[in-house]
Amino acid sequence: MVNPVWLKTFITLIEQGHFTRTAEVLAMTQPGVSQHIKKLEEYYQTSLINRFGKQFELTPSGETVYRFAQSLIESEVQLRESLIKDHPYSGICRISSPGALGLNIYPRLIELQKQYPELSIHYEVAPNHRIEEELLNNHIDCGLMTRKPKQESVLSAHEVSSEQLCLVVPATFSFTGYSSLRKLGLIGHPDASHHVSLMFQENFPEEFRGIGSFPDHGYVNQINQILEPVASGLGFTVLPVSVVQSFSRPELLKMVELPCTVDETVFLVTKTHKPLASRYSFLFETLFSTPFRG
Repeated sequence: MVNPVWLKTFITLIEQGHFTRTAEVLAMTQPGVSQHIKKLEEYYQTSLINRFGKQFELTPSGETVYRFAQSLIESEVQLRESLIKDHPYSGICRISSPGALGLNIYPRLIELQKQYPELSIHYEVAPNHRIEEELLNNHIDCGLMTRKPKQESVLSAHEVSSEQLCLVVPATFSFTGYSSLRKLGLIGHPDASHHVSLMFQENFPEEFRGIGSFPDHGYVNQINQILEPVASGLGFTVLPVSVVQSFSRPELLKMVELPCTVDETVFLVTKTHKPLASRYSFLFETLFSTPFRG
């Protein structure tokens, strides 16, 4: 990459129109100015100025390099200003969450971006373990997770909300207890192990032996498709209530009432020692109506 000091000398020379004045402005010697111009010409392998006497004129190549140098300096100034200004309503927000949360969160993020067009929402749906990996690798800045991160030494979790989970079965299914679910079989999804474990450890502590004890009757990784096989009578699943309520054919589903109500906690997870821009505080305080310090 070209030495920016040479470009600065070149710009100053063009603006001053004289080698001696350029040397005075930059607190250099006149031979030093000439040396910078020579090095710039050697770098680009072309002549940038035509000297005549104590004056000079730009060559066509010199005009091109001058415009480039001006653009580069202007970009650097803008960068410096953007680093100083931490505006809460502009900039890129890189966020990820499990799919069930996305049904609720993403439409609200879009509304915020419509209200504040200089915000740019980069949103990805992913299971908890991948969100943690993406945070550790700096591919995202914030993750909404439904469990605390395993890497607690480098990741911080703040509880921001919770939602009730529900056991959902086909409308025609007759629930008679845990054994009837084993006969029906499970429709899996990226968060199924977490959801089923939360629900069944609380309601069937003596019988539940892990998600693998249920017949595998299918798997869907698209949140808006998970309930389709359940509605077709192929199996049961466990999901947040909001996902079930948003299904387009509710008459084909049934939510089973169990003795113990189970809520899924939502954690906002960030890197412990990585400060976040003020736009994240604005974003999550708006979404969850709770103070957040990035």
